[in-house]
Amino acid sequence: VASVLYLESPLGVGFSYSDDKQYTTNDTEVAHNNYLALKEFLRLFPEYANNDLYLTGESYAGIYIPTLAQWVMQDPGLKLKGLAVGNGLSCYETNDNSLVYFAYYHGLLGTQLWQDLQTFCCSQGKCNFHNNRNLNCTLKMTETIKIVDESGLNIYNLYAPCAGGVPGAFRYEGSQVITHDLGNSFIRHSLKFSWRQNLLQIPVAKKAVRLDPPCTNTTAISNFLNSPEVRKALHITPEVPQWQLCNFEVNRSYKRLYTTMNDQYLKLLSSGKYRILVYNGDVDMACNFLGDEWFVDSLGQKVQVNRRPWLYKDGGVDQIGGFVKEFTNIAFLTIKGAGHMVPTDQPQAAFTMFSRFIHRQPY
Repeated sequence: VASVLYLESPLGVGFSYSDDKQYTTNDTEVAHNNYLALKEFLRLFPEYANNDLYLTGESYAGIYIPTLAQWVMQDPGLKLKGLAVGNGLSCYETNDNSLVYFAYYHGLLGTQLWQDLQTFCCSQGKCNFHNNRNLNCTLKMTETIKIVDESGLNIYNLYAPCAGGVPGAFRYEGSQVITHDLGNSFIRHSLKFSWRQNLLQIPVAKKAVRLDPPCTNTTAISNFLNSPEVRKALHITPEVPQWQLCNFEVNRSYKRLYTTMNDQYLKLLSSGKYRILVYNGDVDMACNFLGDEWFVDSLGQKVQVNRRPWLYKDGGVDQIGGFVKEFTNIAFLTIKGAGHMVPTDQPQAAFTMFSRFIHRQPY
């Protein structure tokens, strides 16, 4: 139903590389580089230039996609029709605050810890789990973080097993492996560094290191993309480094500039030209559905279709794919039983959602 261009970003990720090995970058530079890469692709392959263009991504693409769209929307040579962000990091504050609710109501925290969090982190009916300076709140949030992020639960899919079993802070597989989340390092409140940031200060961590998302087996995709046959088919020249899922140097040198995408979405919506979809697998804890739902609600757009189930065909019969709420030019949609990687977990539902999105059909 579409021609898909996969762009490995930022520079230094996957098969992309720089001769000078300078991989220090930030959100603003990445958005501009991605725009220039898109323009160059269409210069090299002009047969695609007149196609309708949709920008899509997941996880930290909650930042990448809206910031790229701001460049693309100013270019009349690009036929931008819409953008879709899956399990995206749209706002640190809503992501952090909602994750605590997600964890409690999915049975992870227990009554006593939840009551303590309410006592120390909340006042007048409003909770701040994001950057609360109350020391007791910080201590209780540390307990919460250990359960959600470090106990061996699969943060990308609460109900999926943890590949390789319950990990420690370190694992050794030939070279040292550091577990790394693809979306959001939970902000550690008044703690100066997260455990991952502290890890980067250890001298041994700067040698022979690769990043692996926790509880995720990356062996198959790494072996496939690094096989000589696949590299040849993709025209990857011999001097290009081995493909990795995550790049340690890029991650360490990356500067995050935004804490929310509110302004970017409002600018896109104010044009009235684009169809926007924010979708979430509903058992992901890295970028959970509740935080993105709160974020979309906060944009203050007019409700067109109240929250309702959406359906897809599975084996010829209708099944509930999740729930959707539609506003003017933007929709928030959940995919039932999917984690952070929606098409991997629920491929038929994801394909149905994607097809309806690009064909501008009702969900």
